Amino acid sequence: VQLVESGGGLVQPGGSLRLSCAASGFIFAASHMSWVRQAPGKGLEWVSTIDMDGTSAYYTDAVKGRFIIYRDYDKNTMYLQMNSLKSEDTAVYYCAGRVGPSYDYWGQGTQVTVSS
Repeated sequence: VQLVESGGGLVQPGGSLRLSCAASGFIFAASHMSWVRQAPGKGLEWVSTIDMDGTSAYYTDAVKGRFIIYRDYDKNTMYLQMNSLKSEDTAVYYCAGRVGPSYDYWGQGTQVTVSS
């Protein structure tokens, strides 16, 4: 099982980034997929989830209206389009997959830094 994130980097406030999470070794279409982040010195924070069939998406209040989660079943890849980025979005972003109530799979994380 492998989840590989990419797309992080340094961006100015107000800018945009798109994160990708490439999945392999499990049934992508049977898993709910999420983004979770960890800011410096803080614990894990759930950001967004898209359900297994891609029809429903959920967001933490801090990113609603700015971030969009979506998935491509042909590529077994999940994405997080992040717009209007703020300094408080600075964190390591992890993708995670689950079938049941707890996460079964985690990626290694990608750093997002929002700074001028």
